[in-house]
Amino acid sequence: MTIQLIVTHPGGAHKDDFLACSLLAHLHGAAIERREPTEQDLANPAICVVDVGGAHDPALNNFDHHQFSREAPPLCALSLVLQSMGLYEDALAFCAWLRPAEWLDTLGPNETARLMGIPRTALGELNSPLDTTLLNRFASHSEIHSENPVYQVMCMVGEDIVNYLQTLRERLDYLKAHSQYWTIEAEDELIQALFLEKSDVISDNPSFGIYAFIASEKKEKEIQALVYPDRRGEGYGLTRYNDSPRLNFSRIESLDEVRFAHKRGFVAKVSTTEPARLKELLEMAIVPAKN
Repeated sequence: MTIQLIVTHPGGAHKDDFLACSLLAHLHGAAIERREPTEQDLANPAICVVDVGGAHDPALNNFDHHQFSREAPPLCALSLVLQSMGLYEDALAFCAWLRPAEWLDTLGPNETARLMGIPRTALGELNSPLDTTLLNRFASHSEIHSENPVYQVMCMVGEDIVNYLQTLRERLDYLKAHSQYWTIEAEDELIQALFLEKSDVISDNPSFGIYAFIASEKKEKEIQALVYPDRRGEGYGLTRYNDSPRLNFSRIESLDEVRFAHKRGFVAKVSTTEPARLKELLEMAIVPAKN
């Protein structure tokens, strides 16, 4: 069925309704009206009603959560739209921003800060002019059509979320089949590294999905280093995973095959492509344990 219109609430805009409408605008190209829905709107599956209306019925494209009980899971309008697209589970697993967005919209700032383990004031400090401007501009319109720059930005946001989640699933499958785990030892110190061999399949963005893959494999506490093709050259990048203090790549900066090593030691770019030599470079970068 062709979606003719997207309806969401008037007044102040929030991240969940903005992003939910962005996904729908990208998918359907329908205009957005910011007003209270009618009974006819709620009964018409050609009209998406988002974050208002007191109904959650994907068959009728109604995506409101405000009628849920206090004991219900903290799902917001964005969650419901992602569920209807079959993307929610991947988004929850691989978009770190989604769960805090759900908490903020359903539980409020105090509880969100508590669940995130941060001061309440940090929520405001993490906002940027991008957040403020986009939400304010979205809220200032009662109707938003495709020629409106706000609508065009929303479509870009929706497109990027969908593309990220769809291509990420493909990349995770690729990494499952092609990545290797290395164990490197130096002076009785052991580290684990994830190695990804150069391939035309990943040449545009070799590092894409690696962190999500490690999380999906539940190896966050095991891996200290990443070795993947350098998108700017023929060699490889050597990187600390989660900024592990057990490696310092400035220790190898004087070697001829090291094109660049950051002075703070968290990354190096090398020209060598031989796995045996890459393992030696990792070994030399291991920080000896303090006695």
